This record gives sequence, structure tokens and C-alpha cells, in this order.
Amino acid sequence: MASTDTDETDGEAVPEKRKLSGKVLILYIVLPLVVLIGAGAGVYMSGLLGGGEEAHEEAKVIVPPVFYDLPEFLVNLSGDAPQHFLKMKVTLQITDAEAAKRLDAELPRVIDSFQIFLRELRPEDVEGSAGVLRVKEELLRRINLAVQPPLVTDILFREVIVQ
Repeated sequence: MASTDTDETDGEAVPEKRKLSGKVLILYIVLPLVVLIGAGAGVYMSGLLGGGEEAHEEAKVIVPPVFYDLPEFLVNLSGDAPQHFLKMKVTLQITDAEAAKRLDAELPRVIDSFQIFLRELRPEDVEGSAGVLRVKEELLRRINLAVQPPLVTDILFREVIVQ
């Protein structure tokens, strides 16, 4: 009789154990483990599982804003007759109280840059909220160029009158 590769016990054939190939091992075992570990690390770092508690506590500390009042501006606007005037009261929101001391020292430069810009405006340039917003953005840009490093985070209009 011919011998076979399988053992026969009570009439049942027992197959040989196969060893897992490298591709199957990587695809079905290693790759899912890497994905799960990466996802777990991402969730932990994002703070959903308590890993970011220190960052949340630091974010809760709110620094009160510091404001700096500039003198009132009264300039004549460019354009055809009749002559138009712009009266403006501005408050600056600055980074900290130390910045107020720096602004005091740089105030002539700031006022000069504001005056030069405001005198070139036409009455149409400050019409509506879009016009005032453009003026605000340009004033913020000019003040941060005049005072380096930038100290002003926002410009707040207390009064804007075009006459």
C-alpha cells in the first residue's frame, strides 16, 4: 500500500499546519495594529481622552485687553468743492501694558502716518460699513509698520463723522 502524507486516526484525515506567509502577516495583523495605534495616539493627543488637559487649562487663562486712546483727529478730505471734513476718535487695542509706554514714545510717528492717510481719503472712501472697514484695516497696517514689532491688535472707532 502507498503511504500518504496525512495521519489517519479513526478514519479522519488531519491536514498539516500551514505557516502564514509574510504578505498575509503584514496585511491582516501588522497593518491593522499600526492603524489602531496611530488612531489611538491621535485621539489621545487631540485631548478627547484627557491627553490635552494641560492645553485646555492654559487656554482658559484669559488676558484682559489693554486699550490706548489716541487724540481726536480732524482732517479735511480730498476732493471737489464743497470741502468735507472727517472727525475721528480712535482707541487702540494693544498687546500689553508695556506696549502703552512704547506707543507714548512713538506717538508722533503714529499720528503722522494717520494724518497722511486720512488727508488723502475722499468722502466716498468712508461711506458705509465696507468703507469704514477698509479705513480701519489700512490704519492698522500703518500703525504696525510705524511701531515695530507690531503692538496693536485692533483699532476701535469711538466716533467717525464726515461733514
